[in-house]
Amino acid sequence: MHLIYNSINFMKVTAIIPDDVIKDVQEFSEGKNITESLIKALTDWLYIKRIQKLNAELRNNPLQFIDGFTADSIREKERDL
Repeated sequence: MHLIYNSINFMKVTAIIPDDVIKDVQEFSEGKNITESLIKALTDWLYIKRIQKLNAELRNNPLQFIDGFTADSIREKERDL
């Protein structure tokens, strides 16, 4: 897993987290240290939440294809390019 940061801004925080939670996060994330482990865990959590949000949006407003849309029609258009 590669971490990509969209911003160079970082926030230093102090948090009281139980030792067993930190130990589990480090074990599952395989981070080099606590900071990297927490970044990986939070990044993964955000990824899952964004997918859940997108799924909910699609459930409420499903994608609709244009009338007459087919895979063959797209292939023909690509060939014409």
